[in-house]
Amino acid sequence: MSQPTESREEAIKRLTESASALEARSAAAVSHEAAGQAAAGQAWRIIADLFGGVFVGFALGFVGYRFLGLGAWGLIGGVLLGFAVSVWMAWRTAQRLMAEAKASGVEPKSVPFDDDEED
Repeated sequence: MSQPTESREEAIKRLTESASALEARSAAAVSHEAAGQAAAGQAWRIIADLFGGVFVGFALGFVGYRFLGLGAWGLIGGVLLGFAVSVWMAWRTAQRLMAEAKASGVEPKSVPFDDDEED
């Protein structure tokens, strides 16, 4: 006795379900430690953006102070400009990291507030 032939749509549906089940089984679960290390790496990246911009601004201000004869205003202007650029770079990095997190589809868990403060 021959087996009943399934329609093309049924076959595609069955194969899609099998592929989804296989993908779910083979997906590696991210451990809490790995997620914590990834978050720490992202935080260090933002901190490096902040400090790097200030140091580069300080170096440019020092060049203006020492070689271009701008006096203390060159140093102050360089530090302020470096600070502004570093804040912009850190903001841009944070925006990119948030976009990557949204694209991955993982929703962050809410952290409860600590209401055990002493008066």
